Amino acid sequence: MTQEVVVTRRGQTTIPQEIRKKLDIREGTRLLVDAEGGKVVFRKLPSIFDLAGKSKMTKEEAFRLLDKMREES
Repeated sequence: MTQEVVVTRRGQTTIPQEIRKKLDIREGTRLLVDAEGGKVVFRKLPSIFDLAGKSKMTKEEAFRLLDKMREES
């Protein structure tokens, strides 16, 4: 799925809706941006909800991590 986008004067662009839906990218989703071989590559970073059930983390530890993430935003 390839689509053309335009970069604004401020270096911003819009991720097309079809791609956002396919990758479940919503407002607030964190993306890692990298340059690889002349390409701009975006990678979706997992959210705390994506990680739910995949850790031995206690509920209290998860809330502390969530509070820390909120402070960093």
